[in-house]
Amino acid sequence: MGSSPRHPHLAALHPGAWWLWSLSLGTAATRTTNPLLLALLIAVSAYVVATRRPDTPWSRSYGAFVKLALAVILVRLLFATVLGSPIPGTHTLLTLPELPLPAWAQGIRLGGEVTAEALTFALYDGLRLATLLICVGAANALASPSRLLKSLPGALYEMGVAVVVALTFAPNLIADVRRLRAARRLRGRPDKGVRGLLQVGLPVLEGALERSVSLAAAMDARGYGRTAQVPPAVRRTTAALTLGGLLGVCAGTYGLLTAEGAGYGFPLLLAGLTAALAGLRLGGRRTVRTRYRPDRWDVRAWLVTASGVAVAALLALAAARDPAALHPGVVPLVAPTLPLWPAAAVLLGLLPAFVAPDPKEPS
Repeated sequence: MGSSPRHPHLAALHPGAWWLWSLSLGTAATRTTNPLLLALLIAVSAYVVATRRPDTPWSRSYGAFVKLALAVILVRLLFATVLGSPIPGTHTLLTLPELPLPAWAQGIRLGGEVTAEALTFALYDGLRLATLLICVGAANALASPSRLLKSLPGALYEMGVAVVVALTFAPNLIADVRRLRAARRLRGRPDKGVRGLLQVGLPVLEGALERSVSLAAAMDARGYGRTAQVPPAVRRTTAALTLGGLLGVCAGTYGLLTAEGAGYGFPLLLAGLTAALAGLRLGGRRTVRTRYRPDRWDVRAWLVTASGVAVAALLALAAARDPAALHPGVVPLVAPTLPLWPAAAVLLGLLPAFVAPDPKEPS
């Protein structure tokens, strides 16, 4: 008798590793405005998504994030064109009619000269935000949301259950739209335009909402939401540690993302993470439950996470040592160059494409 194949769920990478890798790439994107490095970060995330994305409905969200990123760049350029920019410039591209504004609106202008320096600065700034959005889209395309919620600590159990119920609404909504539109096309009825939307929308909303409510009722009948009794002192300590830790994480993250807070950002972030983890561990005592086939944090998850953290750390170091290479100047306007060792650091983000399991191969 041959050995039974492993369950594909056990062979998949831990979803938390994908999120840590993606957020690390996004953190690296905030440390530079060099368009060549940002384009390289986008290419790295796109390659990993193309090679390790599973064939599931939620994994198709990467294209939507790319479109959103392009829209962000266009809006940023539009604002710089219409509302002006504080960046001085000498290369005037066009001159728009300028509208006079009252005295209380000083610092804002509508129209006027549009310079190449202002548009270049807006392009760099918009591309940085677009890269961050694309990195978040990579996490959405690679990590299963249901498995990620199942991996939440016990203190966040009730919130995870509520999010699971909410997440069932969108996939069912999309499936019902496709099914009803196909049925209407087979019957020769219109499925586009306002009329088609009105005739399809109501049954779609009813079906998706009915499934979500049925799932909530089934979960309640099976005992979801039960909590154990803990002493009041433990509850207060848990709340203080969790709230203080999350505030520390927010303040530390803000410090890391700004040049002024580089000194206190990392210690505050580390202290906040420690306090938040301690609070979540104490809060887990309220939840009495077991996990069916829990995701294992194995060597591959460590390698994927380490590759993303290495990219973020090396680009932060490069930004501190050679800020001119990671932030090309726009006044005077110069062509950006690709710094070699920061580019090599970004390429470390390709490691998940080689160590993560291929979802297309049978396990």
